[in-house]
Amino acid sequence: MFLFICWRKASKVIERILAISKKEILQLMRDKRMLFVLFVFPVILLAIFGYAINFDVHHVKLYVFDQAKSVESRNIVRMLGSSSYFDIEGYLSKDSEIKGVLDTKKAQCVISFPVDLDKKLNSGQNATVQILIDGVDGNTASLIANYMNSATRAYNNKIIKEFFSKNGIPIYTPISLETIFWFNPELKSTLFLIPGLIAMILVITAVISISLSIVREKERGTIEQIYVSPTKSLELLLGKSIPYSVIGLLISASIIIVSHFMFGLTIKGNILLLLFTTLLFLFAASNLGIFVSSIADSQQVAFQMATLMSLLPSVILSGFIFPIESMPAFIQIITNVTPAKFYVVILRDILLKGVGLESFWPQTIYLLIFALVFLLLATIKNKKAEAQL
Repeated sequence: MFLFICWRKASKVIERILAISKKEILQLMRDKRMLFVLFVFPVILLAIFGYAINFDVHHVKLYVFDQAKSVESRNIVRMLGSSSYFDIEGYLSKDSEIKGVLDTKKAQCVISFPVDLDKKLNSGQNATVQILIDGVDGNTASLIANYMNSATRAYNNKIIKEFFSKNGIPIYTPISLETIFWFNPELKSTLFLIPGLIAMILVITAVISISLSIVREKERGTIEQIYVSPTKSLELLLGKSIPYSVIGLLISASIIIVSHFMFGLTIKGNILLLLFTTLLFLFAASNLGIFVSSIADSQQVAFQMATLMSLLPSVILSGFIFPIESMPAFIQIITNVTPAKFYVVILRDILLKGVGLESFWPQTIYLLIFALVFLLLATIKNKKAEAQL
């Protein structure tokens, strides 16, 4: 008898939750703008982040100021031009032209060979070749400098080997360095960005969409009807979050599938674990959106608060684009307030590394705690609103 009563109560609770979810889905189907944001916006973002945002620097515009006009200088220029990193844009005849091509952005880099390049090389002396780089973009400038240093080392090794071979001296290399890149062998920055992109889109889906949906009910006055009905506050919150959680899962799956065909992304880890952690993140993000809706009185305020509390931290503080390790210590502490930081770690571990829960269980526990805390806060806030009616 007791079990029967419990079952009846549970079934009624489930019926009320599903009724709210059904109502939310019907409202969502009528809102064309929201449907566009949820289903078209992710595709646009994937294309932008996949093709437009790239940390790899290629086709650097290079000008040559060759005072030596020697075989060695021509060989170096030919070596640089044959790579995908540099495009030889032209040659300069005077030293005064260097500033002009850098000022007008015709060149990102200028290589200047001294007049006595061959003389010094043939006499065994050190020859200095000057590299002038546009340093406005510090990250790109550093990469260009690294490319140049690598090219110089390769050319120096070539000269040394030729010298030893010519003089019959055996070449002895004490240590040979073999570099192996795990998880992302081709060093594609796109694969690094996709997990963060998924987190950002899910934040938009969950936090912003849910907060706007509930606040819209407030503005129309329909939320009061729900408060005076048998529906409990927790049932309302769960009913509102279920549709967006399902949509979030569909969006995640679509991004991963499209990324597989566009960028070669493969799921190296457990798919069920990916599903579980994604649902957990959506639960956490949904509860944050519900909390925002409980303290906002208009859609404009809700949107601003949701953006400030979720979207911006997800982009800036999650490690999505900017490495957290490079941030100041106090900023690294602040990054712990955004659940996206921990979800991005989980996604990269599952998608790129193929590791299991033993590698990211602390992040999983954090998401669970975050979700429960904001669900509790939102429930308390909504109960206060019910009591005022």
